[in-house]
Amino acid sequence: MSWMLIFLVVTVIASYQAINRPALKEHLLYHPYRVKAFNEWHRVVTHAFVHADFTHLALNAFVLFQFGARLEGLMQQTLGAVFFPLLYFGGIAFAAIPGMIRHHDNPSYRSLGASGAVSAVLISYILNFPTVELLLFFVVPLPAFVVGILFLVSEYYMDKHSVGNIAHDAHFWGGLYGLLFTVATTPHVVPAFVAALSAYLGF
Repeated sequence: MSWMLIFLVVTVIASYQAINRPALKEHLLYHPYRVKAFNEWHRVVTHAFVHADFTHLALNAFVLFQFGARLEGLMQQTLGAVFFPLLYFGGIAFAAIPGMIRHHDNPSYRSLGASGAVSAVLISYILNFPTVELLLFFVVPLPAFVVGILFLVSEYYMDKHSVGNIAHDAHFWGGLYGLLFTVATTPHVVPAFVAALSAYLGF
């Protein structure tokens, strides 16, 4: 059984329904004010399974499929089947923390999408396979560790400077959770990461 495929299928179905049914989307998206005021805690999880539009859905689905399959296979072999769901749902919850802190008294703030979870998957993948070549913006070939650094730095910067209407805090905190979870569950990934970088850079 593949948890990644289950998450992917459920997300596609739920997002499709929510895109065509605005009332359903409104009920499932992340709304920190309603979480606090009305104890609608389901939103902390359900927002990751609905998306704003089909482009938003396609991007997150692509990242999950591209990196989740190999990562889940590795985690099942070395840790057990339960660890990929822990990574995924932990990324969802951890990425929701900044929104709750910042916007619990703001009735107009809303967010949605699997960005926190897929960011956790992406960073965990990069820690495990740091020198694999990835295409930045689907064009520029770079080693995975460079993409990871650029991702975290750029998302942190864009969050601090409120660039656009994207929840950059969810990207950054989801990625941070992926890093912390991976190091905590597989401590050997750190020396393996360093050794891979040393070999790649010729040190």
